[in-house]
Amino acid sequence: MARKRSPSALWLHSHPSVTRKMPVCHRIFLLLCLLQFSSVYSDITDGNAEHLKREHSLIKPYQGVGTSPSSQWDFWGSTLVTSQYVRLTPDERSKQGSIWNTVPCYLKDWEMHVQFKVHGSGKKNLHGDGFAIWYTKERLHSGSVFGNQDHFVGLAIFVDTFRNDLQGMDRSFPYISAMVNNGSLPYDHGKDGRSSELGGCSAEVRNKDHDTYLAIRYSKGRLTIMVDVEDRNDWKECIDFGGVRLPIGYYFGASAATGDLSDNHDIISMKMYQLMVEHTAEEDNQDWTKIEPSVSLLKSPKDNVDDPTGNFRSTPLTGWKVFLLLLCALLGIVVCAVVGAVVFQKRQERNKRFY
Repeated sequence: MARKRSPSALWLHSHPSVTRKMPVCHRIFLLLCLLQFSSVYSDITDGNAEHLKREHSLIKPYQGVGTSPSSQWDFWGSTLVTSQYVRLTPDERSKQGSIWNTVPCYLKDWEMHVQFKVHGSGKKNLHGDGFAIWYTKERLHSGSVFGNQDHFVGLAIFVDTFRNDLQGMDRSFPYISAMVNNGSLPYDHGKDGRSSELGGCSAEVRNKDHDTYLAIRYSKGRLTIMVDVEDRNDWKECIDFGGVRLPIGYYFGASAATGDLSDNHDIISMKMYQLMVEHTAEEDNQDWTKIEPSVSLLKSPKDNVDDPTGNFRSTPLTGWKVFLLLLCALLGIVVCAVVGAVVFQKRQERNKRFY
């Protein structure tokens, strides 16, 4: 993916008249604030600064896909591998397919970029069901959850394109959500997974003429999901949740399913990046293979059943969120000062005409 312009550059580029009118000291202050904002906000890598791990990446022309002992990816069901895409399901009813990395991942901090395409002949609300990206203990187990087994152990990111819960009209579909499971929780299809999701967002991902992307970052116990589906070459935050515990040694994969309605669910690429993050000595000495997938919440997943919004309570404000609030307040003050100075100057010029 091409490198995206930083938030500070975007703001300065789109507000040239404001910055020209500012005193030099104000310009310097504003630039420092925006640079700090850029360093905080631009957490999702553009793929250039971090380390691509090819053993966990699925890239054209998919030479490492197959059933041989040396293959790094294996597939099942209706999955069709071509030189341009991996089609998990065709636009046909009652299909399931998946593709899985055969190499367990032992990275503590990582980021996965997924390029995908969901398309089909179905009109509005007459398509389904969606696909999922997995990081789980087991692989290649078919089941009822977007082509994978229920009661899984690990992390799942669902791109759900069909609404099952007709009572839940507070969200639009397609809908992207995340779930962490230790094997004890089922995925509730009837409620579109509300009772166990960490959070989510709506995203128009079907029948797009441009590329669509999903980024999944896990670092120091924080799970962040970003999307780029509007052809703006810019990430949009979908989920940002702390207190997530995931072990190492699990497998990455993707699966999809169709029912009475259908779609083509294509994976174009899955690129895995290692994030260079420092850990404390205590964290490094911990046996990360023995960690049980879990989330530290203000309430348990089962309590979420009665939540009318279908979402968990937000975690307390983190440092960068507090900084953003303060930055917005400072920017507001600067803009007001500039506008006030311009208005005052014009009034002074008008008053001079009467003398």
